[in-house]
Amino acid sequence: MQIQGQIVDIANKKIFSGEITVENGKIISIVAKEHQVKNYILPGFIDAHIHIESSMLVPSEFAKIAVLHGTTGTISDPHEIANVLGKEGVYYMIENSKKVPLKFHFGAPSCVPATFFETAGAVIDANDIKELLASPDIHYLAEMMNYPGVLFDDAEVLKKMEWAKHFNKPVDGHAPGLRGEPLQKYIAAGITTDHECFTYEEASEKLALGMKVIIREGSAAKNFEALIDLLPEHYENMMFCSDDKHPDDLIVSHINALCARAVKKGIDVFKVLQAACINPVHHYNMNVGILREDDFADFIVVEDLVDFQVKQTYINGVLVAENGTSKIQDIHFETPNNFSTSFKKPEDFEMKSSAKTIRVIEALEGQLITNELHHNAFLKEGKLVSDTENDILKMAVVNRYENAPIAVAFIKNFGLKEGAIASSVAHDCHNIVVVGTSDEEICSAVNLLIENKGGVCAVNGAEKKVLSLPVAGIMSAKDGWETGKLYQEIDAKAKAYGSTLHAPFMTLSFMALLVIPDLKLSDKGLFSGNSFSFVDLQVE
Repeated sequence: MQIQGQIVDIANKKIFSGEITVENGKIISIVAKEHQVKNYILPGFIDAHIHIESSMLVPSEFAKIAVLHGTTGTISDPHEIANVLGKEGVYYMIENSKKVPLKFHFGAPSCVPATFFETAGAVIDANDIKELLASPDIHYLAEMMNYPGVLFDDAEVLKKMEWAKHFNKPVDGHAPGLRGEPLQKYIAAGITTDHECFTYEEASEKLALGMKVIIREGSAAKNFEALIDLLPEHYENMMFCSDDKHPDDLIVSHINALCARAVKKGIDVFKVLQAACINPVHHYNMNVGILREDDFADFIVVEDLVDFQVKQTYINGVLVAENGTSKIQDIHFETPNNFSTSFKKPEDFEMKSSAKTIRVIEALEGQLITNELHHNAFLKEGKLVSDTENDILKMAVVNRYENAPIAVAFIKNFGLKEGAIASSVAHDCHNIVVVGTSDEEICSAVNLLIENKGGVCAVNGAEKKVLSLPVAGIMSAKDGWETGKLYQEIDAKAKAYGSTLHAPFMTLSFMALLVIPDLKLSDKGLFSGNSFSFVDLQVE
C-alpha cells in the first residue's frame, strides 16, 4: 500500500509532501514526493490513561468508536472490572481486546480494593500482581492510589512495586494534591506519572521532581484548562488522557479534541502532538508505530492541524475507520457478572436522628474531589430526609455483593427537585450509589438496578428509564451507539428532574471513591479522605 499526503515529522518538527509505503503491516519507506494531496498524515493519538469500563463498553465496542477520532492505542487500567471480578476480569478485558485491531495496553491494577473501608467483589494481592506483570499482555503497574501505603511503607504495597521493577515495567501514580516531602517520597518509590493534578502549581512541582504529568479531560474530571499552560515548556514530559469517558462523550470526540483545543490556544502543534502521539509510546514501551520506517503502520489522515478532523485511521496498515464510518466488525462476547443482593424496601433507607447539624458532601462540577460542608439537619417525624429547597439530598450506597446494612449520607449540588438517579458504576468497588428526593424514589431506583443486575437509571414515580449493564454490572452488552443513545436519554431525565451538573452520572460514580478527598460515602459509612477514617454524619 502507498499513501500520499503532507507528512508530519514530529521528532524533527517539520512537514513535507511525501509518500508512505506499507508492506505486511509495517512502514518500509517514507520519502519526499511532490503531489497535490493536501491532507496531513501523522501518528495516531494515544489515550495515556483510561478505564475502558467507564465508557460502559467492552474493549471491542470501545475500539469501534475510538478509531473514528484517530485513536490507535490506549494505556488502559482495568481496575474497575478487577474490583468486581478480580484477575479473571483483567483477563476478560485482554481477551476481548485482542479480537479488534486497536492497540490496548493493559496494566495490572495495583489497588483492588482501593481501600479496606469498602466492600469489593475481589482482592488482587502482591502474588496476583506478580502473575499479571509476568504476562506480556500487561505493560505496567496501574495507578498506585494507595499513596498513604507508599508513604507509610506498607509491605504489601511495596511488594507490588518491587514486582514492577523486577519486570522492568513502569508504575503509574495517583496522588491528588500531594506536595512537598510526602510527594518526594512517593516519587522516590519509583512512581513515574500522575494524572490527578488539579492545579498548575501542583503539576509544576511534580514535573520539577521528574514525574510525567498527564493532562486529564474526562466526562467528570476536567483539568485541561488548569494545566495546559505547562505544555509549551514541559511538552517532553506531558501526555493527554481521558481517564473516564462516558459513551455519549466518546461518540463526539477523544484525544483529537484536546489537540484542537491546545493548538487554538497558540501552542506549537509539534509540542501538542509530541504529548498526544509520541510520549506515551516511549514511556510505556507501546507496540504502536509513530510514523518511522520499520514501525508498525499506525497512522491517521486529517484535514488540517487545527481541528484534527479525522478522515482515515490505519492500524498495522489496515484501514479501520474512514470519514466517520468504523470498519471494525462486531464480535460476540460473554457477560460475566457478580451481583448478589436482594430487593430493598423504602424503610431500609430511613435514618432516625435528632441531629441539629450534619456533614454534607459537596460535589464539585468538573472535579472528583469534594468538600465537607456542615448544614442544618432537615427532619421529618424524627427522620433525616432530603431538603430539596436547599439542595441537600439523601444519598445511599448499597452493597451489591451481599445483603448488608445500607450506608446513608447527604450531598449538595445534584439539584434534583423530583425523582432519583442511581448507578452501579461507582468507583472503585461498584456498589450501587443513589441520590434522590425521597426514600421511596431512592428505593425504586435501587431496585431497578438490582432487577437488571447493574446499570444506570433515572426514576420519577411511574416513570423509569434504565440502561442495563450486564457485563460485571458496569458495561453494556449493546453496541456503542445504542449505549450512548440510551445513556443520553437517561442523562436528559436527570437534568429534567433538576440536576444542573454537566455529567450527573459521572459525578455520581465518584462519590464513593474514598481515595480522592475529602468527604465520600462507601457501603460501610461516611469517610474523610483527609483523615483517612470514617466520620459521623452528625456534627458534634
